[in-house]
Amino acid sequence: MRILITNDDGINAPGIAALTRATSRWIERCPEGEIREAIIVAPNKNYSGMSSAVGDVFDHPSVKYKKQKIEGADNIQGYALDAPPALCAILGAVGSFNFQPDLILSGINAGANVGRSVLHSGTVGAILTGAQLGLSGLAVSTNWGENVSYEPAADIAIEVLEVLLHAPQRTLMNLNVPNLPRNEIKGVKRGRISTAGIVKSAKSGTGGPLDDEGELKLRLGAATPELGDVSDEDADEDGALIAAGYASLTPLRGPHEDSDMGLSDLMHMSLSVIERHLKEAN
Repeated sequence: MRILITNDDGINAPGIAALTRATSRWIERCPEGEIREAIIVAPNKNYSGMSSAVGDVFDHPSVKYKKQKIEGADNIQGYALDAPPALCAILGAVGSFNFQPDLILSGINAGANVGRSVLHSGTVGAILTGAQLGLSGLAVSTNWGENVSYEPAADIAIEVLEVLLHAPQRTLMNLNVPNLPRNEIKGVKRGRISTAGIVKSAKSGTGGPLDDEGELKLRLGAATPELGDVSDEDADEDGALIAAGYASLTPLRGPHEDSDMGLSDLMHMSLSVIERHLKEAN
């Protein structure tokens, strides 16, 4: 099994260092006859909130890279790229570094990726991108707070990795871990994606009528690096699980055609209207 490690906080972030060291130990425990290899292809700076964006590759059709290793993981070669996480995932997945991965490990993100932040997260965006190229993936995040410890999340991620090794292609998981010592984490549960959002509202500095030019001050919600108030969530939703001391594991699915049969009439009507307008135009 060949693992591609990336993140959205940048290759110098402590989260990816913890995840890489845990992967390095996993490689060292490789049973005889099994292949375990890993590579890091990660941004050279923070690209948080980039989702699956790749940037303007048409105006900038090249990407600078630099070899870089992480202390305590000498058996894993790293590359720092001037690119967002999704583009790192693509370049790592298509064999640009003479390495063909089977699975992407993304993280460990500094802050939970729960609720609607899943849509905007570069950590999650990397595995969604990998799935379009046939790879399974695990996005890993830990809740923000004082004295963040990434090792518990790294250890749990490796346990999930062992399961993903035998899962179907394009299996995607989002793992969120509370910022607690390993012996204080109550367990892991399947978490539903909540409705918590990064931005709850925004208003001008004065709070009055909008000027021709100004600034909007954002009111941030629960799905921020520090979890915030999750009192309106159900007990099995991802944010509530983290707040209760559980790790939350959520299966994800990348973009795909909506095959809901209930949309058949709507699609037929839309196509008919467009076809009629095209004929009238001719």
